[in-house]
Amino acid sequence: MTLTGKTALVTGGSRGIGRAIVRRLAADGARVVFTYHSDRDAADSLVAELDDAVAVRCDQADPATLPAILEPVRDGLDILVNNAGVADHTTIAEVTPAAFDRVMTINAKFPLLAVQAAGPLLRDGGRIVNVSTLNTVVAGPGMVLYCASKAALEQVTAVAAKEFGPRGITANTVSPGATDTDMLRGVNSPEAIAATADFTALGRLGQPEDVAAVVAFLAGPDSGWITGQNIRATGGLLI
Repeated sequence: MTLTGKTALVTGGSRGIGRAIVRRLAADGARVVFTYHSDRDAADSLVAELDDAVAVRCDQADPATLPAILEPVRDGLDILVNNAGVADHTTIAEVTPAAFDRVMTINAKFPLLAVQAAGPLLRDGGRIVNVSTLNTVVAGPGMVLYCASKAALEQVTAVAAKEFGPRGITANTVSPGATDTDMLRGVNSPEAIAATADFTALGRLGQPEDVAAVVAFLAGPDSGWITGQNIRATGGLLI
């Protein structure tokens, strides 16, 4: 129970990688506040499963919803995990100003504002973990907005490491590879997913719990000398 007495805020915690992160941080002893967008049933079931968790609805396309997610942690915060994001498949030829604004707001602007707003609440020695993607270094057609928005988030992390470092607060990025989630299966064919698993050094897709374990390490006491890093949790998809 390495996180006993700690409070964590996890965005996008009702499903996929986020759900696994909430479970893992709670199992490690943290009180966890997490956000969800639309699946209230999934959020409620997770709250019922855990001893000390709070779910708050949030729409990251609308930064005006940010204050509501911080309300349950006004008494102090130890861990901020910016996990929520949106996948996107738009070619450069198809990009519109509205599409650009939507993806950038959800994947980069809102997390930046969350770091900004959470800063005064974070206790010295706290942790910031932002979830990016392997696709910032393994790009593909139709991924321009997704890759660009996550690359921006990685730079937010790097600057946060410098600015929060004097308080002993670390800031790191976790970049999952192919992880078996609804998001992955929603934008890839079964054939592409199978080929990716075969190409991975460990011979399988990642599971949400694999990524959650890396996040938990960066959120825990043993990672205090690691900051400003991008940990690519890919099972050897990129070596």
